[in-house]
Amino acid sequence: MKNTGHQKIDWVSKHMKLLNKIQNTSEYNLSGLKIGMSIHLEAKTAYLAITLKKLGAEVVVTGCNPLSTQDDVAEALKDFGVYVHAKRTESEKEYFSFLHMVLDYKPDLILDDGADLTVLAHTERKEVLENLKGVSEETTTGVRRLRNLQSNGILQVPVIAVNNAKMKFMFDNRYGTGQSTLDSIMRNTNLLIAGKNVLVAGYGWCGRGIAMRAHGLGAKVMVSEVDPIKAVEALMDGFEVGEIEKLAPKADFIITATGVKDVLNKEIINKLKDGVILANAGHFNVEIPMEEIEKMASEKYEIRQNVTCYRINNKDIFVIGKGRLVNLAAADGHPVEIMDISFALQTLSLIYLSKNYNKLERKVYDYPEELDKEVAQMRLETMGINIDKLTSEQEKYLREF
Repeated sequence: MKNTGHQKIDWVSKHMKLLNKIQNTSEYNLSGLKIGMSIHLEAKTAYLAITLKKLGAEVVVTGCNPLSTQDDVAEALKDFGVYVHAKRTESEKEYFSFLHMVLDYKPDLILDDGADLTVLAHTERKEVLENLKGVSEETTTGVRRLRNLQSNGILQVPVIAVNNAKMKFMFDNRYGTGQSTLDSIMRNTNLLIAGKNVLVAGYGWCGRGIAMRAHGLGAKVMVSEVDPIKAVEALMDGFEVGEIEKLAPKADFIITATGVKDVLNKEIINKLKDGVILANAGHFNVEIPMEEIEKMASEKYEIRQNVTCYRINNKDIFVIGKGRLVNLAAADGHPVEIMDISFALQTLSLIYLSKNYNKLERKVYDYPEELDKEVAQMRLETMGINIDKLTSEQEKYLREF
């Protein structure tokens, strides 16, 4: 009988039709290349690593978050000829030791999620830059960090911002984060969402998705933002908008999705409702100030798996997943079909870099539009859907002035 890791990989393999199509298309090739991956290591990402291996690459994988690696999947992935250096851990030191192990292979290409591996290569492990041809980055946070490397003159290789692909942020960030965040909150608390006050901090694509799903479950949604345009959008989407210090005391659930640190401060924490539940949907565990909460608490204990109770000013404040990325630290991440799209984008990005790295500058590039449309077309094909095309007369009309 197969172990649980193999069973999880088998399950996603049946639903990742884009990756299956890529595996069976001869024009897609990564032969002779070493690819270093830092990613949330669970079944879907394992199947991405298997796909890259089947395309001819030598693949070495680690996690991009100490608590998001699923150990049974990591163990099973080794049976597919992928080098794996990862385990679920609460030790930052151990986590970074695995990143160093990946860089020891001197990869030709890096597939990163959050940019820890790439930043390490440009700071502590500069010797790996001699062999590194390019980076493909998955997340909003990672793209921000790599643009900062570029603006400071540190970036030494071309980077493709996969997060900036329309087929990524419009679906992964919105529908993927929306569904998986609420899924994690519900499975870990077993509490009702309908009728509750849900505060979403941040109204980017991830925040939009979370607000949409919470509203669909019957919640009264509130939104805090620093961008006036996004605030107006949230308002016109039907949500209450205001300053976080005024909205937070009313909230039954607070979900952070901002990409910045210390979304809640000590003053706000002191005003929170007894029984409030805090969850972070941002990449790093900096949005909910866990160190401050630890200092403020007179008592702390795990009340349910993945849920910690902090007693502050005679009130109970509950934090899911230790303030880490809630949909992966305390659940299974985005839906399979959503990640199939994102990982098709990643695969084509790596192939593009392998062919064009010597023509590209040392900067962060938006995702190539032709590849974005290629993945969209493949997605439609795997669903058996055909769409219209412009006639020659229509194309001519659009060129007129």
